Amino acid sequence: MNRIPRAELFAGLLLTLSATASLAHATLERKEASPNAGYRGVVQITHGCDGQPTNRVSVTIPEGVIGAKPMPKPGWTVTTEKGAYARAYPYYHGDIREGVKTITWTGGSLPDDQVDEFTFLARVSDAFTPGSTVYFPVEQDCTAGQHRWREIPAAGQDAHALKSPAPGVRIVAAASSPARAEASSVKAGDLNIETPWMRATPGGAKVAGGYVRVTNTGSQADRLVGASIPLAGRASIHSMTMEGGVMKMAPVEGGLVIRPGETVELKPGGLHLMFEDLASGPKAGETVPGTLRFERAGTVPVSFSVAPIGAMKPGTPAAAATVPGPHEH
Repeated sequence: MNRIPRAELFAGLLLTLSATASLAHATLERKEASPNAGYRGVVQITHGCDGQPTNRVSVTIPEGVIGAKPMPKPGWTVTTEKGAYARAYPYYHGDIREGVKTITWTGGSLPDDQVDEFTFLARVSDAFTPGSTVYFPVEQDCTAGQHRWREIPAAGQDAHALKSPAPGVRIVAAASSPARAEASSVKAGDLNIETPWMRATPGGAKVAGGYVRVTNTGSQADRLVGASIPLAGRASIHSMTMEGGVMKMAPVEGGLVIRPGETVELKPGGLHLMFEDLASGPKAGETVPGTLRFERAGTVPVSFSVAPIGAMKPGTPAAAATVPGPHEH
């Protein structure tokens, strides 16, 4: 029988322990997020506690991450703890001042030699700037033993040097608006819906303008009859014309007809969507979910990219945008 030198044995033991510890770390699948954008958190548990199965996983939602909601998990019971935020944050239907602070899954059994995921949805607020990291401490309990993944590195400290690091998400700038705008195209029946976008609004504004280009490739006319976004209480279609040197705006009664083979573009200074009774204003760089409602094609989900205040087209840099007049939408 070959003898293993003590030094080699000790080195091998250290390597094994190090590998086991790294595998045991709780991690987040998605390691990047952007300010003022949704985030899908997927906590990955890759190891138990010294061979024992995991039966409880709890994640702390940090200040500045708002509107958190857990995803149910078969075989596990999910509970939440709510509390007040340190300040109010802009949200879809107005400012939000409290929400879920802790999400806990219990009652299941994840064997030591298997992996599983625990999911939640939330929104990263404007409290974080690109280049920073936000940490989500995780507690892991087993039938015997536990792990507390909650250590946060000090400024300049390497997170890999921590024994029980909290999973972190790096904050990055959102993709540029021009790229998102050009890629935004939806087909609904015979309609091609291109580049839905809207303008950011000044603080306290109750009205926002929305724009889109629609092409009818079919043989029958269709009609745009409505729109919606979560931020607005109501929406309508408006025309804008010049009469005697005076700009006049009026609702388009009965909807906007899109004839076969025709492309209709809603844009600043002309036909546009008017979103009214805003609970909070859209901010440049955001993407706002919404719908367009057609007589034939039905209700179509779309995403409106938000350009700076006064922008004349999607993707306009803030410096190139102008402040709109009181009736310009």
